Amino acid sequence: MHAFDVLGDPVRRRILELLADGEQPSGAIAAAIREEFGISQPGVSQHLRVLRESGFTTVHVAGTRRLYAVNSEPLREAGEWLERFRHIWDQPLDALATELARGKRERRLRQEKDHARHREPPEGDPP
Repeated sequence: MHAFDVLGDPVRRRILELLADGEQPSGAIAAAIREEFGISQPGVSQHLRVLRESGFTTVHVAGTRRLYAVNSEPLREAGEWLERFRHIWDQPLDALATELARGKRERRLRQEKDHARHREPPEGDPP
């Protein structure tokens, strides 16, 4: 399964988000996903299996618990693939940042001008 097929599912993305904070037992993952998505424990187990088999997670057994963790390598590969498209969204974002800064500067200059106008004594009055 291709990385974006795995990441295309919102439940699997959410599981990875939960695991980004560190290793989690499968029961805690299932409870969080059940609460957010209304998916049963067997359904969550299927998503965990897809993540494990595609290499996005690792699992180890500790007593009666299965502890899942993120495997960063597939995410790094997906990030590297996306990197070649960065210019597509960086350029418009840079332009937006420029426009926002320009607008902020123009507002500041208007406020300074208004403030200076209110401080000047009216013409004809002694200073």
